[in-house]
Amino acid sequence: MTERNRTPWVVGVSGASGTPYAAAVLRGLLAAGESVDLVVSRASRLTLLDETGIAFRDAHWREDLAEWLARGADGKPGTFEGLAAGADVRYWGAGDLAAGPSSGSYPVKGMLIVPASTACVAGVALGLSKDLLQRVASVTLKERRRLVVAVRETPLNGQTLKHLVALDEAGAVVLPASPAFYAGATHIQDLVDFVAGRVLDAAGVPHLLYRRWEGELGGSLAPRETNGGDAAGD
Repeated sequence: MTERNRTPWVVGVSGASGTPYAAAVLRGLLAAGESVDLVVSRASRLTLLDETGIAFRDAHWREDLAEWLARGADGKPGTFEGLAAGADVRYWGAGDLAAGPSSGSYPVKGMLIVPASTACVAGVALGLSKDLLQRVASVTLKERRRLVVAVRETPLNGQTLKHLVALDEAGAVVLPASPAFYAGATHIQDLVDFVAGRVLDAAGVPHLLYRRWEGELGGSLAPRETNGGDAAGD
């Protein structure tokens, strides 16, 4: 793909718990042949370190991303292929407010914030643009592009609910990270992949991350199709 024709999805990772959700979404996008621009907030680095043991470094982001994507939701290394050599991923530092996606003239398909903390939700709803993640989200809204906000918090207080309503009214898709059980989950990865699949559904990106409801009771007991974007639940 030439630089002129490149139109990526921006994936923003905020500091909420749920870094396996972000990894599953990234794997799903890349498995579908999509280009990705990645923004990892400063707070999310602490969460990533706590949940996976991976220290995400600007100078070594590709190696760290490969290690992250190779881990399953249970933290087991080598569960997935990781980052293929030809994967089209560009990384932008969270403090780089001059980055390409900070401008509406930079072509992107939209933005997926996975997971979205309540602080991130508030910043986007109020238009604070205090870092690149929030700035890109504001640009996505003003350019009328698709913004999916996978909020990960419970319970939700009234102020956060107001911020989520504001995002909905601004055109964002508010997608709580709420796994479902009708898809026949037998492993933590299945629950993570369900949420990631719903994020990709909202973005219109094809995948086989979870079993879709087909109107038949007991369908969750049948074998499930998989693709390169999900795990064997061993």
